[in-house]
Amino acid sequence: QVQVVESGGGSVQAGGSLRLSCAASGSISNIIAMGWYRQVPGKQRELVASVTSYGSTAYADSVKGRFTISRDNAKNTVILQMNSLTPEDTAVYYCKVQLRRYITIDDYWGQGTQVTVSS
Repeated sequence: QVQVVESGGGSVQAGGSLRLSCAASGSISNIIAMGWYRQVPGKQRELVASVTSYGSTAYADSVKGRFTISRDNAKNTVILQMNSLTPEDTAVYYCKVQLRRYITIDDYWGQGTQVTVSS
C-alpha cells in the first residue's frame, strides 16, 4: 500500500504565494520521481513540475520562473513553492509518486488540493 497525502492548497489573490506539500508513505522503497500536476474542469491533467530521485527537475513553461519544486528524499516529501500566482493557476493540484516495482513502473496519486487565485 502507498499513501500520498497533499496539503497546503487554498485561496490567494493574484501576485500571492502558496506552498504545497506532498508526503508519500507505505511501500515506497524505490521512488523514481515525485511531481505535481493540475487539472481544471473540462481539461486534461497537466504536469506542473517534477523532480527525480537524482534531483533533476522539469517544469511546465507556464510556471517557469515562478514555481520551484524541491524534494526531501529522506522524508519522501516534495514541496511546490508557488510565487506570483495568477488566476490561470487556479486548479486542483495533484501529487504523483512514481515507483519502480520488480518489472513495472507504477504511479500513485494523492486526492488533490484546490488552489484558487482571484484577480
